[in-house]
Amino acid sequence: MKNTSIPRLDLQTFAERGYQAPFLDVQHYPIESAYFVIENRDNYPVHDYISPHRRKFYKIFHMTRGTGVLTIGLHRYEMGPNEIAFLHPDEIMSWQTTSSDTGGHFCLVHPEYFGHDADHVLQLFRQFPNFETDKAVVQLTDTQSQQINNYFETMYREDRGNSEDKKQAILLQLQLLLLESKRAGKNRPRITPPESYGHFYRFLALLESSFRVQERDAYVKLKTATEFADQLHVHPNYLNALVRGQTGKTLREHIQDRLLHEAKSLLVQTDWGINEISSALGFSGQAAFTSFFRKKTNVSPSVFRKEAPVPVYI
Repeated sequence: MKNTSIPRLDLQTFAERGYQAPFLDVQHYPIESAYFVIENRDNYPVHDYISPHRRKFYKIFHMTRGTGVLTIGLHRYEMGPNEIAFLHPDEIMSWQTTSSDTGGHFCLVHPEYFGHDADHVLQLFRQFPNFETDKAVVQLTDTQSQQINNYFETMYREDRGNSEDKKQAILLQLQLLLLESKRAGKNRPRITPPESYGHFYRFLALLESSFRVQERDAYVKLKTATEFADQLHVHPNYLNALVRGQTGKTLREHIQDRLLHEAKSLLVQTDWGINEISSALGFSGQAAFTSFFRKKTNVSPSVFRKEAPVPVYI
């Protein structure tokens, strides 16, 4: 393994200057999420968290009050009122609130939400420049911010209403939201996070890259904590301290949590047999997988599958 030239002082500097908030909660998006979700921050307060893997959703959030630090990939933004952020599904992101209160809205949009009848709107999302990490935050004028807020409030009402054409109304507001944001065109200055955060981010990216189980014959090539550290050219103890310092969890706990989340996703979202899932996740056999799953959840994989909420897709 290559020797690292990174002094241990970097970890202290990272903790003291870069991220002064409490532990970031590792947030896995619910496997039963609807294809479209919209919430008001007054009813759904934001917490400090990190989304360590692909969310499968486009996320847009608008701030009307408060401040916070958004990190997307290796770009960091210090956000405040009258700003809107665009998060691509493939990007690792974290959020830290730096004020006593925050206000605004956020929405999650799964690509499947658009369907065949709104493929043109999906293409707008795919081509929208602000879903790139270096352009992710847009500054708005007071007037623009109020208009964006109106679009969110309309979507919020429509989503909770019973109109047969509510999806069309929501899609229209999404297009207007993108247009208004594009017209604003004032990207928020970004800051490069400390070098130590780069190791933290790259560990999460490497961990996520291990979980691309989409076919029955695919399987997870899971690495140990030491192997992850080797790939990042740092000492395992340094990487473990870095990760634990930010999330309160060790490298091993992150690996197991991600494995469990993938197991739950495959149980709920596929019709694969338990033995097929255990094989795909790299277990030596179904018994080993069942033992791991039961230890983490107190139920067997088959019982979890039977009792798990059925996904509600809009």
